[in-house]
Amino acid sequence: MAKFLTPDEYDRLEALLLQNMKQQAAPLRELLEQVNGPWGYEDRIYRFYHQSFKVFILQDYTKQIVSALAGIAPERRAFCNFFAEIIAAGTEREFDMKDNQHWVERTAPIVQAFLHAKYFLEMAVKYAPQLNEPPQVMPSGWAALLSLYTLR
Repeated sequence: MAKFLTPDEYDRLEALLLQNMKQQAAPLRELLEQVNGPWGYEDRIYRFYHQSFKVFILQDYTKQIVSALAGIAPERRAFCNFFAEIIAAGTEREFDMKDNQHWVERTAPIVQAFLHAKYFLEMAVKYAPQLNEPPQVMPSGWAALLSLYTLR
């Protein structure tokens, strides 16, 4: 269970998250461009439906994104349990020919982990330049980022 934050602690950590996002805006944007590149998102999701072992490469992108998201965590806060569980279930998998008999069961967690990680990367890239300070009326993507770091 997350430690209860005082309003001052919350405000400080929320501002620090935004500051970290702004400082890392260029690398985050570059990573998103790489993930969306010709051999990223579009191709790898297709590989799931084509039943190609290349869907397993999504794990590499997922790990890169998770590392970048950890790098902007205010005071190295851990990810929320939901995200951590999804990432754990969808990474560290190796292809085995037996996977073909249980394709969805074996590979859907890889796709799910990637899509969740990509979503948070997209939100960080989107809100870093848009926000000058934490908003009073929270857009859903900003609220999701706060949830990722157990600030909401």
